[in-house]
Amino acid sequence: MQNKDSDNPMKVWPQKLKHFLTLFNTSEYHALSILIIMVLALHFATISTPKDAVFDEAYYVPAANSILHGLNLGRLEHPPLGQSIIASGIWLFGNNPFGWRFFSVIFGAISLVLFYFICRELKAPRYVALFATSLLAVDSLSFVLAGLAMLDVFCLTFMFASALFYLRSKPVWTGVFIGLAALSKLTGIFVLLFILFHWLFTKRKELKGLLITAGISIFTFIGGLTLLDSLILRQWENPLVQIEVMLSNTMNLTFAHSDPSFLHPTRPWEWLYRLNGNESIAFDAAKAQFYNQLVLIINPAIWALIIPAVAFLTWLAFRKSNIAIFAVCWFSAVYMVWVPVSMVTGRLTYDYYFYPVVSAICLGISLLFSRIQNLLTDNQLLSSVIKIIAPLYLGVSILFFVFLYNPGNIGFRMSWAIILFIITLYYLDKFTLEEPIRDTSLS
Repeated sequence: MQNKDSDNPMKVWPQKLKHFLTLFNTSEYHALSILIIMVLALHFATISTPKDAVFDEAYYVPAANSILHGLNLGRLEHPPLGQSIIASGIWLFGNNPFGWRFFSVIFGAISLVLFYFICRELKAPRYVALFATSLLAVDSLSFVLAGLAMLDVFCLTFMFASALFYLRSKPVWTGVFIGLAALSKLTGIFVLLFILFHWLFTKRKELKGLLITAGISIFTFIGGLTLLDSLILRQWENPLVQIEVMLSNTMNLTFAHSDPSFLHPTRPWEWLYRLNGNESIAFDAAKAQFYNQLVLIINPAIWALIIPAVAFLTWLAFRKSNIAIFAVCWFSAVYMVWVPVSMVTGRLTYDYYFYPVVSAICLGISLLFSRIQNLLTDNQLLSSVIKIIAPLYLGVSILFFVFLYNPGNIGFRMSWAIILFIITLYYLDKFTLEEPIRDTSLS
């Protein structure tokens, strides 16, 4: 007989909330919670530095203010959701750096949580998931973009949410979050391409779910675009006309008409073999000299292992590893697509477009260390060496992050780094003992 209480929302939801809170009373979620708290602490300690708009904040902050006052739709090459979220921060906290960047910081923290859950949904061991999430947390590019009033962090967070629901076989919610990702930035549609790739490799018999996801994502995008445009302008706007305007504006941003004095554009293939970066330069009137406020650059320790990580993931994917297939499909959809786009259209691309790809690289690096340690468990000397190499690599990654991330006192950043390093190592060692290393290739 069916339990009548299961149909009573007043009794079901408190039980679900209690279960959710109970989950965090475990060492696994202690580690994740502490990591997120540490990330939020550094973000909010430095959120007002730089005090002026940097990089594309120079466009999006004025656009958000325009949206807030119902003057226009902001940057016309982008959908309005990401800019509206920035406007919400300004409405709540004022037209200042805290208001501009508040929701970016929150979304950045949420993206780390979602990435960890994605790793665990793929059956990655806890130490693999924590190591990968820790690397992503201290990636310089990811951290900086998660603390600026730009659209990328909103788009990526919704992309992660859609990927997580896809793995949980929830096609409706998958489509909803794909639509929200595209409403934040048009590149959010790449996650639909990822799902198509992954479906071709793993779920070719489940066509119904794919069609539902595609239909819901299109409905969410067009419906959300119509609703947001109407709320901002207080009149109905034809969404098809708006889509045409966005595509026209974005495709006009080409290398032939670039302005290298602002941000130096690069081709997608350069991101793999050349460590570039974009700096925000300001003038210090007191010292009468220019100084570097902020730099957009991938963590060199992570960048150095991009090609080895992708090669290893590809090898694992051929061996039918579910985790590797996911990562390779993600890499192909959010990075490889830029290669033909750049070659055919000449559309401007920048180093920071690699931001959504970093997660796949971090997962590949974590799996690589796990596999090496797994292979060398029978050799005591080599096993001891690899146990030192992994923590050493994490420490180097954190040091690169500390010295590349300019805002804040160096002593504070170093103290933050040491605490994060010790906590992460403690939980990595704890999870390794609790959960023996196993082969991640799943047939």
